[in-house]
Amino acid sequence: MNHDGTNRTMSATYESRTISVAIARPPREVYDFAVDPGNLPKWAAGLGWSGVRDGDDWMSHTEQGPVRVRFARRNELGVLDHYVTLSGGEVVYSPMRVVANGTGSELSFTLFRLAGMTAEEFEADAAAVERDLKALKLLLEA
Repeated sequence: MNHDGTNRTMSATYESRTISVAIARPPREVYDFAVDPGNLPKWAAGLGWSGVRDGDDWMSHTEQGPVRVRFARRNELGVLDHYVTLSGGEVVYSPMRVVANGTGSELSFTLFRLAGMTAEEFEADAAAVERDLKALKLLLEA
């Protein structure tokens, strides 16, 4: 039993890293561009080079096979969380936010080191996310 008399078990947590980039554009502009799955091939290399809409989802082609991307419903809070369903059926949750940073924005992405992922794979994923966020920054600041 826990100290409070309940019989709960602790759930597993994963190592995580939050990667962020400042973008010299208003948060609404960053959000509107990033939430549109049709823009993913322009900045999110890890999610494929082309794709098509499938209802609310985006079906994309990657080196590892097809992936499905589903963003959180449009909102006024800058929440860009999305679920990526890999070709093997595994679903990866990706928390992402855009918030005001002065007259511009701060875009952040929380990356989790999933079970079975090596330290090297986690570092490679972090580097890929950072490249994608920087690509988005360059697109929006051009």
